[in-house]
Amino acid sequence: MDIRFAEFTLPQSGAVVVGVWEERVLTAPARRLDEATQGAVARAVAAAARFHGKKNELVPVIGPPGLPLSRIVLAGLGRPEAVDARLLEDLGGNLAAHLNGAGETAATFAIDLGDGAPVRPAEVAARLAFGAALRAYRFDKYRTKQKPEQKPSLAALTVATTAPSEAKQAYRALGAAAESVAFTRDLVSEPANELYPESMAERAAALAGPDLPGLSVEILDEGRMRELGMGALLGVAQGSTCAPRVVVMQYRGAAADTPPLGFIGKGVTFDTGGISIKPAAGMGDMKWDMAGAGVVIGLMRLLAARKARVNAVGIVGLVENMPSGNAQRPGDIVRSMSGQTIEVLNTDAEGRLVLADVLWYCQDRFKPKLMIDLATLTGAVIIALGHENAGLFANNDELADRLIAAGKAVGEPVWRLPLGDSYDSAINSDVADVKNIAGDRGAGSIIGAQFVQRFVNNVPWAHLDIAGVAWSKKDAPTVPKGATAFGVRLLDRFVADYYETE
Repeated sequence: MDIRFAEFTLPQSGAVVVGVWEERVLTAPARRLDEATQGAVARAVAAAARFHGKKNELVPVIGPPGLPLSRIVLAGLGRPEAVDARLLEDLGGNLAAHLNGAGETAATFAIDLGDGAPVRPAEVAARLAFGAALRAYRFDKYRTKQKPEQKPSLAALTVATTAPSEAKQAYRALGAAAESVAFTRDLVSEPANELYPESMAERAAALAGPDLPGLSVEILDEGRMRELGMGALLGVAQGSTCAPRVVVMQYRGAAADTPPLGFIGKGVTFDTGGISIKPAAGMGDMKWDMAGAGVVIGLMRLLAARKARVNAVGIVGLVENMPSGNAQRPGDIVRSMSGQTIEVLNTDAEGRLVLADVLWYCQDRFKPKLMIDLATLTGAVIIALGHENAGLFANNDELADRLIAAGKAVGEPVWRLPLGDSYDSAINSDVADVKNIAGDRGAGSIIGAQFVQRFVNNVPWAHLDIAGVAWSKKDAPTVPKGATAFGVRLLDRFVADYYETE
């Protein structure tokens, strides 16, 4: 979808969207259209008994008289003092979905909040466009027989504003975010026969180049991992014919001596559960067990695209967890890169084994200021939090508070869950340093986080269990059903608000 910003003039084609405040108060562009259509806008507002101008209310006026438009859409804005960036993004997304559903090919958003609005005109325009771009995403790569009415129709969007140049500038970083979110959603949506450790590593490596200055990518193969002693990660991978990879992405946007922020992702490109095999029902969903790695790759792409003033390293461990004659067995003991031995009692608790080696590698090589890992780690987090919040665990209160604030700001909420010695003792092994499950179903997400914490080595650290939010089965204003890319916007906001240098 092509997006541009311009001064408002009465359009001569396509659809036009104007705003209406609560209590049915027309905004200035709505009044102009009302005059140009001999009162059609006011009549539509009066006739729509259930339309009061509250947020998320939409009323179409089809074929309005006096102008060669296909439709005018009246969009409820709610109360002026309640308008913020999130509301505008959601409105932009809802409008994109409405216009695509109506088969419109071109539209103009003419939503002027007027003087004294809590959001600047340029920001209003940029946020509306951002929401529309996020919602317009579709993963249609493998569709070959769609009818025309099944395909997205909205190809051109003009966002009218009194400050088009400033809006274009404000949209640059947001546009880069929309592109990186789409890139991540593409990764998570790919089937496992197309996206496996080697091919996923290649997609990450392809990002390094002149279009993303400051970004470099290094790939560790199986031989290098053996040299480093990554026995935990390699144990997960040994049942698959697809060789594992570790991708190391470095972005340098600050002084060379500034410690980087570390972002780590679980990248199980398909998870059968291994010998502890999962039930057949729903196993196809396990193509997105690499969502944490996808988010880290998308985040690194975004930091480079918007030239963030920060140093960051993103490391993802990529494996396929398969049953075979060579697969890891329950009861096996592996030696991690840290030197700690792990008794593997359940081969379906594999993501924590991958994270163990990658987290250790990150803190050992890069000495980061902090580390944040993302993983579709446990089904238990869905039992605890549903599909509304990611689970957050942290060994540092300030870090946790900052992640909570960033998540709230962008609409990717996280909920902090506890860690503690009593939980940690549950994974003491009788025959090794640690076991990968506790042995019962209690506090499953906490047990997973406690295991991961043993490989952090006292670096400020947070763990985001995104199993419940990586994929959505229903549409939301800025997130169409499917892969969500939850975490890309959250972590970008986290970096921008707290760690970028002046």
